Amino acid sequence: MYLQLSETGPFPRRTHTCGSLGLDDADKRVVLQGWLVHKGKVNKKMSFFGIRDSYGTTQLVVDARKCGADVLAAMREASEESTVLIEGIVTQRPESQRRDVPAGHVEVLVSSFKLLNPADRNMPFMPFDIQNLANEDLRLRYRYLDLRRTELTSNLKKRSEVAFLVRSTLHEQGFTEVETPMLLNSTPEGAREYLVPTRVKQSSSDTAPQALFYALSQSPQQPKQLLVASGAVDRYFQLARCFRDEDGRKDRQPEFTQVDLEMAWVSWGKERAAGEPSSQSDPDPWRIGGHEVRDIVETIIRRIWKKIENVELEDRFRVMTYNQAMGRYGSDKPDLRFGLEIQDITSHLPQPLREAMEANGEILEALVVTNVAEHTPFVRAASEIEGDKSIERLQVAPSASSSWLSQSRIAEEILSVTTPALEAFELNSTLGLAEGGIVWLSRRPRRPEGGWTALGRLRLALAEAAQRRGDLVLGDEPQFLWVTEFPLFTRADEDKEFLAHGRWSSSHHPFTAPMSEDIEKMYAGKVEEVRGQHYDLVLNGVEIGGGSVRVHDAAMQEYIFAKILQLDEQEQSSFNHLLHALRCGAPPHGGFAFGFDRLMAILCKTSSIRDVIAFPKTAAGSDLLFKSPSPSTAEVLAQYALRPL
Repeated sequence: MYLQLSETGPFPRRTHTCGSLGLDDADKRVVLQGWLVHKGKVNKKMSFFGIRDSYGTTQLVVDARKCGADVLAAMREASEESTVLIEGIVTQRPESQRRDVPAGHVEVLVSSFKLLNPADRNMPFMPFDIQNLANEDLRLRYRYLDLRRTELTSNLKKRSEVAFLVRSTLHEQGFTEVETPMLLNSTPEGAREYLVPTRVKQSSSDTAPQALFYALSQSPQQPKQLLVASGAVDRYFQLARCFRDEDGRKDRQPEFTQVDLEMAWVSWGKERAAGEPSSQSDPDPWRIGGHEVRDIVETIIRRIWKKIENVELEDRFRVMTYNQAMGRYGSDKPDLRFGLEIQDITSHLPQPLREAMEANGEILEALVVTNVAEHTPFVRAASEIEGDKSIERLQVAPSASSSWLSQSRIAEEILSVTTPALEAFELNSTLGLAEGGIVWLSRRPRRPEGGWTALGRLRLALAEAAQRRGDLVLGDEPQFLWVTEFPLFTRADEDKEFLAHGRWSSSHHPFTAPMSEDIEKMYAGKVEEVRGQHYDLVLNGVEIGGGSVRVHDAAMQEYIFAKILQLDEQEQSSFNHLLHALRCGAPPHGGFAFGFDRLMAILCKTSSIRDVIAFPKTAAGSDLLFKSPSPSTAEVLAQYALRPL
């Protein structure tokens, strides 16, 4: 026999939500449903409570002289977080007690009470006990309790609002929302995939049944290109669920959402007169194709920031090439909210040192903290930061400001001899070291690789240390930046080494088109010099999305697969459908994808994307609520022609 703890019988529908009542509702009789919040006992005959739902909290006044002693006793007996129904009259709160929150100007004088479902008195934690907030693992295990917190409730509502705004904007711009398959074939695109076994088996008369697998979609990259190639959709988008079996990282989830879009008939860079070089000082530094994609993305971002943040963004976002970003900030996703720029000092070095570096194909970079006003926030932080082994830290005293270079270990390594005569008069003027300061030196190849340089990481570490000390305050003002002209191919991506095996790999994915002026270099085998028509959108040091103009020529795409990436026949065959679609007259096309979870974390002012996902997994990929992933029995595995290890 089971014990029924809640009251049975019919009960009325609610008339209002707990956050919707205001002064205009005074003297109305209302029915509210929500979670019970204990507030305080005034005396034997009166208590204050709260009733909370996802819209807000309404204060309840329970006076035994008005509602009866049984109602007051029942409410005092009910455990906190129980779901309840109350009826009562709305009254205005005294002026001094009004709060500027939903339903903060009124209270309800309770006339009747019904316990809908009592809460366990020994719950794992109380979601509103902020002073004793449970650790994250416990909160993830009982996520349905954690989601009652106002912070998380607000995040999910904002996520829904932004998703609606994105959809509305794209529909207005002529985009069609199309769902693409999540169960696909495994392809060597870059990230590790999740494989899904199926009971369908490949078998023949002379072999045992062979297990077959789907691969969960890393992104809708191939389906959306095929969709645009078909001509059925000129402009496509979807809020796509994506899956990547990556090693645990703080800011990654094995399943995530991206705002995915693709456009036909996109441009391919700027037209120039014959022999006209591309200039780093172009008035519009966007020198690649995909202008149409850029326009759409900036429109979406401007609307989001206007609606959600009430901030008017500039008409055009700043643009910087990969080489510029790596040279000035040491990162392909620089935070522009603080200066502290890195300087290439090679051309200012004494001649013997400069010539030795040029012969090695290297440059010497410096990061300097001096006594000038703009460096003040970093002075104390500089005293505790050393940098990695490739960086040399030198304290420059005013009395020895012309000879500090002679003490440089890096200078000695480059010249292979001790050089006491190296003077730094020109360098001091360039770096502002006449009055002393701290300088960090680092040598690196002239052509940058990867996402960071050594001094780029040091620059970020200095800013973080200055923030911890309270010397540097980075505002919330959005500094949007496009980074373009990435290397099309790389050997520097550790995440793709399991696929590349020492070969060249695509910096982003193998479908990105080269810049027009670099096509000849690609066919001539100068792979390291080829730049791609790729563009990343960065906000305050965080990459929130990326995209590219695609290869729409089948011969070029085959050349990239076979000659540069050196895919074997089996690997190339997994792209046969795409190559055939390109041969059937695919239009020039390009696209973009926002990391929707990361974008929402920024808008919700949280450092963890888990705070903007209803049911997230841990950094290690475990779901503590649903207990996944989990082992399976031998009997179940046998249905898929699999067996335990």
